Amino acid sequence: MDKSHVIQMNGVHGNGVLTAGVRQVSVRGVLDPAKLKSRRQRSWGVRASEMSKNTLNPIRAIVDGMKLTPNPDKPMISLSIGDPTVFGNMPTDDKVLQAMKEAIDSQKYNGYAPSVGYQKSREAVANFYSRPGAPLEAKDVILTSGCSQAIELCINVLCNPGDNILVPCPGFSLYKTLAVSLGVQVKLYNLLPEKSWEVDLQHLESLIDSRTACLIVTNPSNPCGSVYSKEHLQNIISVASKHCIPILADEIYGDMVFPDCSFHPMAPLSSDVPILSCGGLAKRWLVPGWRMGWILIHDRNNVFGSEIREGLVKLSQRILGACTIVQGALESIFNNTPHEFYQSTVSFIKANSEICYSALSTVPGLTPVMPSGAMYLMVGIDMDNFPEFQNDVDFTERLVTEQSVFCLPATAFEYPDFFRVVVTVPEDMMMEACARIREFCARHYRPCSTDSNEIDQ
Repeated sequence: MDKSHVIQMNGVHGNGVLTAGVRQVSVRGVLDPAKLKSRRQRSWGVRASEMSKNTLNPIRAIVDGMKLTPNPDKPMISLSIGDPTVFGNMPTDDKVLQAMKEAIDSQKYNGYAPSVGYQKSREAVANFYSRPGAPLEAKDVILTSGCSQAIELCINVLCNPGDNILVPCPGFSLYKTLAVSLGVQVKLYNLLPEKSWEVDLQHLESLIDSRTACLIVTNPSNPCGSVYSKEHLQNIISVASKHCIPILADEIYGDMVFPDCSFHPMAPLSSDVPILSCGGLAKRWLVPGWRMGWILIHDRNNVFGSEIREGLVKLSQRILGACTIVQGALESIFNNTPHEFYQSTVSFIKANSEICYSALSTVPGLTPVMPSGAMYLMVGIDMDNFPEFQNDVDFTERLVTEQSVFCLPATAFEYPDFFRVVVTVPEDMMMEACARIREFCARHYRPCSTDSNEIDQ
């Protein structure tokens, strides 16, 4: 049996550190089991981290709390999910699938890739998105697991706890989810529905302070479907330039713009403001499940220096990057996808948007805002005309119960008294959904006193 001894330790320890104290050892150098147990109290104390507790997706928080029981006599029509593949009416192009098959068959992409992506794949992205006013090289591209991870890396590299970021309202809920979990404050700047959701520039500028770390601009917009003019983007950039604030440009819908409108990426419009542009395959190529995104680093005046670039690389090393097979297919996807595929996608979304806008424009109590791109249309609810309902959440919940039509309440985007319609469903389903919304509103609409006076006159 081992016998334990108390040894007084004074002087220099074996690692060169001066020590003093008493240490319990056994003659064989094994720590006494009784002492081992005393080091940590014998009890389970597993707790969730503060970061996990602070992580909340507003959409899930609201939708999960809704009582969604569809009318059993009517098939469910979900206009709530921003996934163009749900109904099977918008498949990707055969050339895109062929590129993936060839990447698999080549057996070249089964191993680990560099955390920022293969050099050749980054070159493909750089070549595809380079513009005369904003050239790109492979070193300016970081491949990510979807556009969502691209946004996460950008917020992580630019922000410290206690900083704040400027986020559009209404806006994509992920920005808040990511920022708040990091201890970063979110300041919401207003978009103006009466001006096709342009930024309220005066309100935006009023929010800036010494701890403002970045300005997020979503163009084209989720949830609004708006597309900004070159002049408006230049005005936004001017505000950022005046206060020396970098821009995170969420441009995932940049190639999903209606024919009568033009998309202008922000980077070529900036002379001095550094811009991290986030994009991916998900929307234009209709493959959100493939999880391929990217960050384009635009920093012609070297404002970021090496620190931000190195920071993005280090953050990308936390996981082993984007799917290697999709990386292997990127060059072929960019080069071989026919232009007709893009045109067909956009034409369909525009046609559905026009159907929805026209149908709901004549519904008393509703005010749709016609989009110019993306996959969404926002509809205002005059809650005074629907006194049965407390808010947009209550309104959309009852719409499910009575008509089996699910639209996302815009409270999920910090913008109450609106709802968002996803316009990627089949055309006949879009028309049926609008007819049901009309029937629902006709049942619950009540004229306000001012409406009654106008009628009497």
